[in-house]
Amino acid sequence: MPSSVAPPTENPTEGPTEGPAEERPRGDATVQPPAPARSLPRELRSWAATAWFLVPALALFLAFVLAPIAVAVHTSFFSWGGVGPMDDFVGLANYTRLLADEVFLGDLGRGLYLIVLSITVQLPFALLTAVLLNQKLRGRAVYRMLFFAPYVLSEVVTAVLFTMVFLPGDGMADHLAGALGLEGLRGKWLADPSTVMPTLFVVMTWKYFGFHMMLFLAGLQGIPREVLDAASIDGAGAWQRFRYVTLPLLGPTIRISVFLSVIGAIQLFDLVWVMTAGGPNHSSETMAISMFQYGFKRYQVGYASAISVVLFMISLVFSLFYQRYVLRRDLSGAVTTGGGR
Repeated sequence: MPSSVAPPTENPTEGPTEGPAEERPRGDATVQPPAPARSLPRELRSWAATAWFLVPALALFLAFVLAPIAVAVHTSFFSWGGVGPMDDFVGLANYTRLLADEVFLGDLGRGLYLIVLSITVQLPFALLTAVLLNQKLRGRAVYRMLFFAPYVLSEVVTAVLFTMVFLPGDGMADHLAGALGLEGLRGKWLADPSTVMPTLFVVMTWKYFGFHMMLFLAGLQGIPREVLDAASIDGAGAWQRFRYVTLPLLGPTIRISVFLSVIGAIQLFDLVWVMTAGGPNHSSETMAISMFQYGFKRYQVGYASAISVVLFMISLVFSLFYQRYVLRRDLSGAVTTGGGR
């Protein structure tokens, strides 16, 4: 017997339903993927890691550079002997005193004297030695070692050594002067105001020219050989190659060497203190020696602090000026911008 239940009828206009219909883009519209959210915690972790490595260096810089500078500036406004409370405020009196102090003004002149001689005598001598030792010479490695060896010695050892060399009567310098017929120089090297600064400069040159020689050697070895060969093919002689090829390419090294020479002459202390202690009659004093004399010998710490501040400002101003107007071309290629641009 047939069932009375009619079978379900299918609507031909409706397709099979297999779940919710997906929305599709209409026309030419495209669906852009959502932009990834920036991971702020990840950036914070990166900054924290960077700061963690910078903190020790910044702490040392603050404790041993910025803090002493701040203390020196503060002390320079007081008349203080180094013991007891610092309560005698004098303002700019210590700096006014500097302008009228003949010894300090002489220190500035002697510093300028050493700077001029270093640039005009010591550095050309080091450059000439570097050019000679850059040639194919037999045993040039030994010569390089011998010329660089004095720089390895400390300033105190060098000063003690040359104090014995210039010892009046029995020193090697007096014997050499006698052999050369220069009897007028015997006993005067470090004891006469007219000869003490040239004598100190000779010692400085012996001590430091090897360092500059090595700088120049490194610069010379960085010059491409092909450039010099091309100049030779074009008919340039040895002097023309040196004047128009070597010197311009050695310019960055020369500028760095001049900077180090000037800063070293301004801050010179150890060598002079051990050999002459600023004598005779202040004729070999430098700013650093005057600062030491007033601070630790005469117990005028406020005035010594003023000298130290002036010494620091001279070095800072010269460094900023030199970097801005002399080293700018050399440093411009070393500065890169972020983001790979």
